[in-house]
Amino acid sequence: MASVLPRPFWHLPDATVTPEHLFHSRRDFLKSMGFIGGGITAGFPLIGAEPTPLLPSLANSKPKRNPDFDPKDPLSSESAAISYNNFCEFSTTKTRVRELVGSFRIDPWTVLVDGLCEAPFKLALAALATAFPVEERVYRFRCVEAWSMVVPWTGFQLSKIIEKAKPKSEAKFVSFTTALRPEEMPGVRRLADYPWPYTEGLRLDEALHPLTFMATGLYGKPLPKQNGAPVRLVVPWKYGYKSIKSVVRIEFTSKQPSTLWETLSPVEYPFESNVDPKISHPRWSQASERRVDTGDRVSTQYLNGYADLVGSLYPNRKG
Repeated sequence: MASVLPRPFWHLPDATVTPEHLFHSRRDFLKSMGFIGGGITAGFPLIGAEPTPLLPSLANSKPKRNPDFDPKDPLSSESAAISYNNFCEFSTTKTRVRELVGSFRIDPWTVLVDGLCEAPFKLALAALATAFPVEERVYRFRCVEAWSMVVPWTGFQLSKIIEKAKPKSEAKFVSFTTALRPEEMPGVRRLADYPWPYTEGLRLDEALHPLTFMATGLYGKPLPKQNGAPVRLVVPWKYGYKSIKSVVRIEFTSKQPSTLWETLSPVEYPFESNVDPKISHPRWSQASERRVDTGDRVSTQYLNGYADLVGSLYPNRKG
């Protein structure tokens, strides 16, 4: 008989979690990764600059789709993708998040990029419209709760921000922080024992990988608030909670950063959190997943189907 894990203070009610039976030198390194060459010519607001308004052109109406990042899986319906969302700062009920984000202010918005880097800066999102030409990428999205989507994100590679910041040689990790406004996020007060703000992290080599994406749009439209507006991280080979929403800070660190879910339960939500059908969550199997819009159950792929692109980051693991 399987052992039963204790249910600590942070444990969500079973009704809010998908059960198993339902949802089964630095510059040389950058140069070697192909991120140094043309450089970035657009200007960025420096620390101390006032934030400027978010421009609709951050996610234009018909961004060009990059064919190199399109798994050719059928797209999930837009209605499902914008209506079924994990965003605990608003609600632990996925279908309610959309109803509770109305008062969340995303204009103006500034992302602080700092830590162990030579050129820290504040990034006013309006600058993105000219600094980073956006593109559309279709990615598989796999939640740790064993449901999944296939969606078209608009945005740009995180590596563009990293190149601008020039991380120091001692920087080994990148930490991310979500906005924290309890007066606009009703879930924060209901989950008062959570270690807010929401934080996540990646190794620097993971953050630099071309697949790692900063999304500003979805389905050719500006990113909805419930999906992490105005800018979020998307790491398609990791479970969805690693793709932190509504980012306000990107920090370079020498040590592995603490993250919200790993702090709550390192057994259930470890730092790496790569999609792996052979490693079960302590409370359900990860061997398969349910598409949220169709209900179809499909087999889960190692690294969410991106092993040919990112498998070399994990030489001691095989699918």
